[in-house]
Amino acid sequence: MNSYSTIVRSAVVLFLVSIGAAFGQGTAADYERAEKVRGLTSGKVFKTRVEARWFGEENQFWYRNDLAEGKREFVLVDAAKATRAAAFDHKRLAEALAKKTGKKVEADKLPVEAIETMPKENALRLGASGKGWKVDLKTYELSEIDPPAVPKRDEGRRRGRRGGARRDSSSPRGDKSPDGHWVVFIKDHNLHLREAKGGKEFALTSDGTQEDTYSSRVSWSPDSKHFVSIKTRAAEKHTIYMIESSPKDQLQPKLHTMNYLKPGDRIASSKPHLFDVATKKELPLSDKLFSNPWRISGLHWFADSRRFSFLYNQRGHQVLRIVAVDAGTGEAAPLVDEVSKTFVDYNSKEFTRYLDKTHEIIWMSERDGWNHLYLFDSRTGQVKNQITKGSWVVRGVDRIDVEKRQIWFRAAGVFPEQDPYYIHYARINFDGSHLTLLTDGNGTHSIRYSPDRRFLVDTYSRVDMPPVSELRRAEDGALVCELERADISALLATGWRPPERFVAKGRDGKTDIYGIIHRPMNFDPKKKYPVIEKIYAGPHGSFVPKRFGTFYSAQPLAEIGFIVVQIDGMGTSNRSKAFHDVCWKNLGDSGFPDRILWIKAAAKKYPALDITRVGIYGGSAGGQSATRAVLAFGDFYKAAASDCGCHDNRMDKIWWNELWMSWPIGPHYKEQSNVTNAHRLTGKLMLLVGELDRNVDPASTMQVVNALIKADKDFDLIVVPGGGHGSGGGKYGVRRQRDFFVRHLLGVEPRRKP
Repeated sequence: MNSYSTIVRSAVVLFLVSIGAAFGQGTAADYERAEKVRGLTSGKVFKTRVEARWFGEENQFWYRNDLAEGKREFVLVDAAKATRAAAFDHKRLAEALAKKTGKKVEADKLPVEAIETMPKENALRLGASGKGWKVDLKTYELSEIDPPAVPKRDEGRRRGRRGGARRDSSSPRGDKSPDGHWVVFIKDHNLHLREAKGGKEFALTSDGTQEDTYSSRVSWSPDSKHFVSIKTRAAEKHTIYMIESSPKDQLQPKLHTMNYLKPGDRIASSKPHLFDVATKKELPLSDKLFSNPWRISGLHWFADSRRFSFLYNQRGHQVLRIVAVDAGTGEAAPLVDEVSKTFVDYNSKEFTRYLDKTHEIIWMSERDGWNHLYLFDSRTGQVKNQITKGSWVVRGVDRIDVEKRQIWFRAAGVFPEQDPYYIHYARINFDGSHLTLLTDGNGTHSIRYSPDRRFLVDTYSRVDMPPVSELRRAEDGALVCELERADISALLATGWRPPERFVAKGRDGKTDIYGIIHRPMNFDPKKKYPVIEKIYAGPHGSFVPKRFGTFYSAQPLAEIGFIVVQIDGMGTSNRSKAFHDVCWKNLGDSGFPDRILWIKAAAKKYPALDITRVGIYGGSAGGQSATRAVLAFGDFYKAAASDCGCHDNRMDKIWWNELWMSWPIGPHYKEQSNVTNAHRLTGKLMLLVGELDRNVDPASTMQVVNALIKADKDFDLIVVPGGGHGSGGGKYGVRRQRDFFVRHLLGVEPRRKP
């Protein structure tokens, strides 16, 4: 851009800023509303969730709706009859309780804690006012009785690690053999074997050291003839230093240290070692198939004791492999091989379940371009069949029913007409047949099963639709009856407005990019509003809110006079493998080509969005991206507030960065660093960091500061004494962030009340 164009552009921006100032955005009233918006909207929505209390073996349950002003109502549902009605006549019961207790009882505030049906007597057993009562439903006569048993709550979702990933092993672990004859123990860093009776000891190894030691918590073969111990060579130490400038207990600063591995450091190396109890010797294993482990886990002995297996995650995360070892010969062979040209997302897309009775393994994989489940033959390692299939993803496994050979799981993208991030629930047979969708409402779902799993209570919502609760049959997902629709009348009376869902095409012109738009409560479509993006682009997930909420963290900033947007661009998770792969060796991208197109499309539809004044903010990985925006995309983003950013991926935690940026460390790390690109700053930048951040090395921010100073760039810096990760979320940091955008996007000095 030539100098004349720059001058013209700057003049236009200043003119639009003056228009914004004239409209009165960023006033003291706006600041006051921003401070109060959370409290203003809190406690204004009712009937958001049904907590079913099931009766014994019956197909009935009751629940309580908590309403405004402490009022409540009780509902009885008969799942078999598909009926929903008041659990009792609230007025008559209140009168009966008042008569019995001699105290005032209000019909809409009944002190009922538990309900139990007595169908043969046309009565209810209640726990109320601290006593048990039998209620005749014809006469509403009360008689004292033992209180009802504690009601059964609906069964919550069964979720594995990180939304469904599970390492399964039924093998005996510990120091004692399954037959009770042997005990393994450590002596001088080496393995020893002792007879449980008699106490005779045998030394098994002699090469153990303090830095390279065996584990005494071993994995025994079911027949007690072999065991496996993991030997671990310690990682190198990487000490980082932090100075606490203003400790509470002394005047002088304190030096803090912590061990913090960074990309490229030597990690701990763990490998399995197999021992034969009869010979008291180790059976050597070739580590050709597991020579460079990031982690070895999930040790599993097969029922016949002839083989054991383990999960091998190779450093660089391009290989995830189940290795099977012959216990007689020590020969190792790949059982399941997951190989990727980019990365295997072990962080959230790993699931392994052994089915020893049928010689099978259920395995999660993105090998067809979408995250799905596969059935393997555990003897041959061959794929028996793909279990789930289609242009959608499995988001987690909730339950494996071995007897019925069924999988209950969470999925997203199963309804093409809906947002592909919405969670739905489903069931499928091991052979891939009879995919049964248990939910279908247009929103993201959460379910809870009845104790016998014949029914489920499904609650779903969107950011622009309050929760709906339904009762459904688990057999086929069919709707039994609607239970509740949330009441938001009190919320609407405050002037609250929901975020708007918005979709636009991404960089390829084909892929839909999803996001939301937050407007201030006093939004005027005739005005012009600067746009601020709240960014978090970590590849480990997706981050745009999907569920209904009365308050979102972006809303207070919108109230000051901005339109705030949130977007999930390419490179984030929970879509196709190709969508996710954009981040590989490319965290600097942060989905910006998609984000910019999305914001431009929103502005084309809504002229109130002034995209000559676009800001951005974020923390941690979002802080890295926010700074990146004004370094690499400064022609679009004019101001960035960055909190605790991991600005250089060589400076940040090892596991997160090596997964997405790969290993060994290549030139792309340096090329995408905010430090090496600091000289490209063209807009306004505010950096905030806590001096005792133990998540992201605070030196990462200070190195950006150093580079900016060397490049003679103006910027704002806030260092929070004693502050940890996310210090910008504190009251002072939030206030400074708001003031920063008011100055640089609205063009006025903050007019908040002192």
